[in-house]
Amino acid sequence: MGDRLTFLGHSTVLIDLDGVRVLTDPLLGHLAAGAIRRQVPVVLPEMLAGLSAVFISHGHLDHLDIASLRALPGEPALIVPVGLGRVVSRASHGGVHEMRAGDRLQVGGLALEAVHAEHGRRRSLFTSAEEALGLLIVGSTSLYFAGDTDLFPAMTELAGRVDVALLPVGGWAPRLGSGHMDPSRAAEAAVRIRPAIATPIHWGTLCPLGLRRLAGRWFESPGEAFREAVAARAVGIDVHILQPGQSMPLGGSDER
Repeated sequence: MGDRLTFLGHSTVLIDLDGVRVLTDPLLGHLAAGAIRRQVPVVLPEMLAGLSAVFISHGHLDHLDIASLRALPGEPALIVPVGLGRVVSRASHGGVHEMRAGDRLQVGGLALEAVHAEHGRRRSLFTSAEEALGLLIVGSTSLYFAGDTDLFPAMTELAGRVDVALLPVGGWAPRLGSGHMDPSRAAEAAVRIRPAIATPIHWGTLCPLGLRRLAGRWFESPGEAFREAVAARAVGIDVHILQPGQSMPLGGSDER
């Protein structure tokens, strides 16, 4: 299929680049807790064959789902923030790598660099990571997966290093707590990072049980609101909105 990224819903993104497959924050079905339901088709594990690595940005249940990890085919390496290795080891078919911001790991022809994320780090009363992380993937195209984060000063250090930025713009409820970005703040992140392309993630996938009909625009509108907020800043960044299950090619003329 060539180099491409596929948005699978929420923060789950499949990146095919330079012959390497990287998956982020796999949530293949409903949230493990059960009260937060997936409103788009589930992800079939067979479409994830040939994974080289899986990146987990932090330990919250909508990003680190043990059932989804167990369902992954093959033996991909699991990459997690320091402190979560023990949590994922019971679901890992391959090696586990713990990383801190600034750490680097080579996976095939791709260089993976952990990036700070401004977000909560606790999974339970007994388990937490040292920090939440984003991921910079560098190959023939460079991608920044922000994970869950709010704005932070060091985002500007990514300027000039990113072709495609995957930025969270919403959530699974009308209100966003601390450590998140809404479409406007995500647009500010895009201004700081200056990618050629920005793609919104973390929206339009999950909704509390029984509230889908009442969800209104907070469920459906964050992607378009992000596009409008970026356009209002007149910074020359192309916004590519993908619905869950949709793909876009990498390495074309739209990128640096």
